[in-house]
Amino acid sequence: HQPMFFLLSFLSLLDMVLCLTVIPKVLAIFWFDLKSISFSACFLQMYIMNCLLAMESCTFMIMAYDHYVAICHPLRYPSIVTDQFVAKAAIFIIARNVLFTLSIPILSAQLLYCGKTVIENCICANMSVSRLSCDNVTINSLYQFAGGWTLLGSDLIIIFLSYTFMLRAVLKLKAVGAVTKALDTCGSHFILILFFSTILLVFILTHVAKKKSSPDVPVLLNVLHHVIPAALNPIIYKNEN
Repeated sequence: HQPMFFLLSFLSLLDMVLCLTVIPKVLAIFWFDLKSISFSACFLQMYIMNCLLAMESCTFMIMAYDHYVAICHPLRYPSIVTDQFVAKAAIFIIARNVLFTLSIPILSAQLLYCGKTVIENCICANMSVSRLSCDNVTINSLYQFAGGWTLLGSDLIIIFLSYTFMLRAVLKLKAVGAVTKALDTCGSHFILILFFSTILLVFILTHVAKKKSSPDVPVLLNVLHHVIPAALNPIIYKNEN
């Protein structure tokens, strides 16, 4: 019942809900050719995906701060990372991302859809759906880029700063095995964050690659981004234990 394990439980819950939101429909498309989805279900999937991905990013940031305190300020760790701290962090994670990502499906739902009804994707990604509209989707594109870089970009900056300070502190340790243990615990976490941060690359390639390469590339990147982090997260659970 230590604070970190509540964060791990929260992260595993996000993984399960995110996979249940995306993967069953993807498998239904590939296995049974069940390609239809209602507009309401599509917008709901869009919102849940964006919200949970932003929550995972924010959870990684809180975990990076936890590691930073544990390594750089070990004597103060019990007084800083408390149950109250985890409760406040959970409220912040939920409130920030529920509110900030709510505009994504709302903006898409307000567009006029008068043309084709087939999205070039196996999930209801924001821009894949918005391209079906007869309206100008510039605002949607700008909001997705701005929101992605604001939410995920700020999380990544804090994460990288935390690990920079941690690396400096770890290299100063002189105890036998201390450096190896610290790097083993934080290394897998950092590698997983690098995989997760590919969502920013996905945002860019979804727009750029569509004009310069096969249209299947953005689809593949979207699917892999939902599968790989969830599959690798147990590495964090193992190392934290």
